[in-house]
Amino acid sequence: MNYIKLSGVLILMILFFSDSMAQQKPLWQNKSFAVYADSIIQGNFVARALSADEIVSNYQSPANEFQSPVINFKFSINGKDNEMKSGTDHHFNCIATNGTCETPVIKFGEQHIDATKIPAGTYLSADTKFTIRLDMNKVLNAFKKDGFFTTFDGNKIYQQDFKAIYIAGSAAPLIWDFDNLVHHPDLEMKDPDGDGIYEATVILNETKKEKDLASSWKLTKNISDAPQYHSEYLISDAIYKMALEEMERAIEPDSTFRTGKEWAGVWTRDISYSIILSMAYLQPKVAQYSLMRKVKNGKIIQDTGTGGAYPVSTDRMIWAVAAWELYKATGDMDWLREAYGIIKNSVDDDILNAYDNITGMARGESSFLDWREQTYPKWMQPADIFESENLGTNAAHYEANIVLSQMASLLNSEGDAKKYKAVAEKIKNGINNHLWMNDKGYYGQYLYGRNFKILSPKSEALGEALCVLFGIADEERGKNIISKTPVTSFGISCIFPQIPNIPPYHNNAVWPFVQSYWALASARAGNEKSVLQSISAIYRPAALFVTNKENFVADNGDYKGTQINSSNMLWSLSGSLSLIHKIIFGIHFDPGGLNFAPFVPFELKGKRTLTNFNYRNAKLNIEMEGYGNKIKSFSLDGKVVPRAFAPATLKGNHSIKIILENNKPGGEINELANHTSLVAPSPVLAGNKLSWPALDEATRYKVLKNGKEISTTHETSISVEDQGYSEYQVIAIDEKGYESFASEPLVVAPANNVSSYETEDFTEPDNLPYKGFSGKGFVEITKQKNTKLNIPVTVTEDGMYALDFRYANGNGPTNTENKCAIRTLKVDKSRAGTFVFPQRGVDEWSNWGFSNPVHILLKKGNHTITLSYEHSNENMNVDINQAMLDYLRVTRIR
Repeated sequence: MNYIKLSGVLILMILFFSDSMAQQKPLWQNKSFAVYADSIIQGNFVARALSADEIVSNYQSPANEFQSPVINFKFSINGKDNEMKSGTDHHFNCIATNGTCETPVIKFGEQHIDATKIPAGTYLSADTKFTIRLDMNKVLNAFKKDGFFTTFDGNKIYQQDFKAIYIAGSAAPLIWDFDNLVHHPDLEMKDPDGDGIYEATVILNETKKEKDLASSWKLTKNISDAPQYHSEYLISDAIYKMALEEMERAIEPDSTFRTGKEWAGVWTRDISYSIILSMAYLQPKVAQYSLMRKVKNGKIIQDTGTGGAYPVSTDRMIWAVAAWELYKATGDMDWLREAYGIIKNSVDDDILNAYDNITGMARGESSFLDWREQTYPKWMQPADIFESENLGTNAAHYEANIVLSQMASLLNSEGDAKKYKAVAEKIKNGINNHLWMNDKGYYGQYLYGRNFKILSPKSEALGEALCVLFGIADEERGKNIISKTPVTSFGISCIFPQIPNIPPYHNNAVWPFVQSYWALASARAGNEKSVLQSISAIYRPAALFVTNKENFVADNGDYKGTQINSSNMLWSLSGSLSLIHKIIFGIHFDPGGLNFAPFVPFELKGKRTLTNFNYRNAKLNIEMEGYGNKIKSFSLDGKVVPRAFAPATLKGNHSIKIILENNKPGGEINELANHTSLVAPSPVLAGNKLSWPALDEATRYKVLKNGKEISTTHETSISVEDQGYSEYQVIAIDEKGYESFASEPLVVAPANNVSSYETEDFTEPDNLPYKGFSGKGFVEITKQKNTKLNIPVTVTEDGMYALDFRYANGNGPTNTENKCAIRTLKVDKSRAGTFVFPQRGVDEWSNWGFSNPVHILLKKGNHTITLSYEHSNENMNVDINQAMLDYLRVTRIR
């Protein structure tokens, strides 16, 4: 244990209290940490509340200790994973000599495996200067000879699109996030002498003075206007006050919320989830200003994200739930009317652009888990992610439609109330019919695939919690979700199990705001153990880090090691405050008043007060004693009343006293060691034999055809017979029964099943200097150009057909910005669906790929396919809605 950074007085204080705490009974304890009435202990680390206004901590990140000298890495052209197939990396044993180590010259695309033996007990030296050398001549020669280089998977990179070569890898500052390599200039490799040998030098296991973590917190701001909390648990009181102070620090001069210390500006999902948790009633004006900052042209703004955001990402609809929470807290009818119009405009667009008429669910990326490879298979392109149907995102869409229905009723629009309630019910039924897993007792992560979707059986913490809170899961399912969904010793990870070869951020991480929603869901499900574990999992990092961090690594609970992190995070502190208000005191907002449903675990029994709680025109002072989740008596202004309720008509000061029944609700949790699934297999088809390389830790493989299991085998090949269109996928299963992601669909289709129609045959081709198209050219579509494109097609037999376009969109990277092109598909003048053309790389107009497929039942004969720009197809950029179209592909899939 290294105490260098702490003052001598602080060291002695913590050591003294550490000894005294060892004699106390912990409120919560597992193998990783313990929570006491005034302290948190994690191994040698101790955080202690000296008073309700001060916390001291000796926590120091162990991130620099015991790092492996084995460095796994890959090279990347233009910030893409395009050197070797997924799971194939270079391996180098970085055993430093005089503080440095250097790779041999490695040829692009040829795997290097270091055979040097590593002595036992050898770790990566601190501040190691690591030089990587790469021979790019194979690529450069191909540029000179052919004008392009063909990657391992058959894609072409044209010389004119070549911008830079990067190093990606496993040890910081290397990262595996290919999409963000372009934002790390230190990871760009250079060839100063022009000999085709590129180099980069980075510092591994760098030790530097911590600037992002203090050793103590002491209240300095005036928080007397906020609700004041007092209990018999000093650590809880201090963490509550720290969150209130950080809330004040999060308010910008323009009266909007700052997302975090390191994150300026307002983000739709961050502000919305924060408002739902506690900011609607603690800071109603700031909440309203912040929500309106995320409105453009009368519609909710989708945050920038995968492939140019909307509609690849559609979780903006959580804004509606926040807007409703704000109305319930304030009763502001002007706000209700304004929010109603915004939500209605946005939902109506989503119904046309994103809703799947077959499943009833919404398409789009996982809510808040908006970083491609952190939660999706590497093979999935943004168009594939658009096609996925995710648990958390659909929970948000369900509740947004419920909110819209309730708002419509209050505004006397009964037709709309019925309409949007019916839409919500379709989403709810879709979630329960397509995502529920009876064998596991919780929901799956999402449907994914190409023309035949399958369910990812990973749990998704936020989505599971929202399904309980919003009533999508019935009571029995809600109890199962809380007791059976895997949680780690440091809390519930965003997903479980984790994804291999992806660093912690959404993968292999716990986010306190998600843990807060899990705590709220646990209380609703009546699970005492889960409530207490959740509170403890939120208090541990807050106390040890003496701030509300955004996330931490699920493996070890450390704030360092995730790809991005920040102190003073709005949704983390909002969640911490909600523990007291919405769980311990059980305050829930309805249009007509406050309902009280306290939940106090036995270990937190005792007396507590919440004073100066502002609610509309009233100020409430609340006393409570006992434990459990049942109320023995509820008094309002000294009078016992039969219902635990404070009407919205209250004005002035009022007192409430709650006596709990001292019941023990019980409940279990499924705490497991953190686990990482296997990499997805890479099958190939030769003749009628489907085969794939063996994976060392796989015990068996599941083979799918058109989304259905056709075999489970211990072998690495099977014989297949094809009749018609087939998509094959293989899943690896480990000894604990956890599945890998399915491999990218391998398509086998008879030639007569597929037809293509060159767009330039039906309108004037563009003369832009892009490469790699088929036929005689390609067609540009913008908001002004080719806004309607008619393509006559002929099909020779009745059947279900998948229609998609080969396209290019070089308006931005695959992981951010807002220029995804969107178009409406009509078949024989009837609306049939939506095509999305997500961004594929900055200025990479010779980078061609396929849009999402739209399935259409076609009769034998002639049809007219129309691609048109409609008002509902407006993206978040508004001005740029552009793509290049190569050809239309029409594939009979059944």
